[in-house]
Amino acid sequence: MLLEVENLSVSYDTATIINDVSIKVSEKEFVGLVGPNGAGKTTLLRAITGLVKWEKDNKQGQRQGRIKFEGTVKFSGEELSRMPAHEIVKRGLIHCPERRRLFSEMTVYDNLLAGAYLADKKKFNRLLQEIYHLFPVLKTRAKQIAGTLSGGEQQMLAIGRSLMLEPKLLCIDEPSIGLAPITKRNLFERIAGIAASGIAVLLVEQDVVTTFSMSARNYILSHGRLVSEGSSQELLKDEGIRKSYLGL
Repeated sequence: MLLEVENLSVSYDTATIINDVSIKVSEKEFVGLVGPNGAGKTTLLRAITGLVKWEKDNKQGQRQGRIKFEGTVKFSGEELSRMPAHEIVKRGLIHCPERRRLFSEMTVYDNLLAGAYLADKKKFNRLLQEIYHLFPVLKTRAKQIAGTLSGGEQQMLAIGRSLMLEPKLLCIDEPSIGLAPITKRNLFERIAGIAASGIAVLLVEQDVVTTFSMSARNYILSHGRLVSEGSSQELLKDEGIRKSYLGL
């Protein structure tokens, strides 16, 4: 098993955001994580990739109050719960955040360079060409300031920057927010290609239909709790799940 999350809970002061959640992702598997707004999906990804723990240890959560983190996160059998976020990155567990979080005043090329800080020059050049092959528009925009890109191009750059870290598991948070239908379809085709290349993907996304068409398994999160899991076919057969949590 590549990722094993067991009994994970995250609280800010008295507000419990994630409550006793357990999920798994196998090597080369595509897993969807869906649920309504405010379900705790982003917090779950941040907890898995060490960012909540970073906030706790560095007092970054003071605006939200005292942070409580419980449970275990294992990646390739190694316990990550007490590991700093930058060490988790080195293991190949990579988080592509919601709303891109680019270095908006830097060029496309420099954003990709920043993502490749673990690579030597030879590896960087190989990775760069792989990203340009996956997202050709980034090659044509290499010298352009990232903040001037379209929303779709910025999302491609965010994913490209994450891929420069050679993920074993790529956690992508809400990549289609604000995108036009054609752009969104093109982006999802690229994400499917990433999964087909052998990289495991954990996708948080509000477009349930598209997510379910791509994923092997899915988890449904609501109010910080895991309410159901299963294949797309299994979940879509459940009328209660469709109406209550999937909006279908």
